[in-house]
Amino acid sequence: MKLIRHGALGHEQPGVELANGSRIDTSAFGEDYNESFFESNGLQRLEKWLEKNQSSCPTINNDVRLGPPIARPSKIVCVGLNYAKHAAESGMSVPSQPVLFFKASSSIIGPNDNVMLPKGSVKSDWEVELALVIEKKTSYVSKEEAMSYVAGYMLHNDVSEREFQLEMEGQWVKGKSCDTFAPIGPYMVTKSEIPNPHNLNLWLNLNGEQLQNSNTSDFIFNIPHVVSYISQFMTLLPGDIISTGTPFGVGLGFDPPKYLKVGDVMELGIEGLGVSKQKVIAFQKDVLS
Repeated sequence: MKLIRHGALGHEQPGVELANGSRIDTSAFGEDYNESFFESNGLQRLEKWLEKNQSSCPTINNDVRLGPPIARPSKIVCVGLNYAKHAAESGMSVPSQPVLFFKASSSIIGPNDNVMLPKGSVKSDWEVELALVIEKKTSYVSKEEAMSYVAGYMLHNDVSEREFQLEMEGQWVKGKSCDTFAPIGPYMVTKSEIPNPHNLNLWLNLNGEQLQNSNTSDFIFNIPHVVSYISQFMTLLPGDIISTGTPFGVGLGFDPPKYLKVGDVMELGIEGLGVSKQKVIAFQKDVLS
């Protein structure tokens, strides 16, 4: 099942993309795709509801905006340097334990919304990533049980301002959390449709030139390891996002580095999880209001 949310910014309604590519509105189900939905077996209940009600659901036109496929989660936990070649291009050693940082949930936008350069930015960068969504509340979960807490997977562009992230004192969060720096979607695909998330091709093009092209088989730390590890330090709540890191090919790794500029277009995708596209725009006040 592919969960989508559609409509104007801040007024998204829930829906589903069907196997034939058509989209239907599931507002009549009465729930958004949020923490409450996931923690109350929402995926199973929605699937059963669709068996009886799918034919009466309104169709969504393809020109309708897609929003983030899940409503704003309590947190986005990201794994840094989870591909060996990316660590090398960043000038950092391969970590012995997962590198963790937060990305503000206020940075989330839809898959095809514009990415806005923050004030003073000269080193904004791209990062195609596989993100997963937590289905059930958990802490101190074992690696053996970790996958049972995963609801599904999404495409994520972990946009990053490298000067804010690496050259200013403090943690990486400053370069990761700017408004519009977390395009997710086009949909969340339930884990039953992705039998092996550790063998998915992922790629990113900038202005039509392919700069990232890799496979999740290159993870340093796989998904059960990451979910278990994070749960040792914080409770994971239903709807929380974990982003699993980016492969080599980011702008920081080029000699000289390449960074985003106004008018650039990023297009990215992951096998089975769809494609997203973002245009880069200059700073605008209240762009998310």
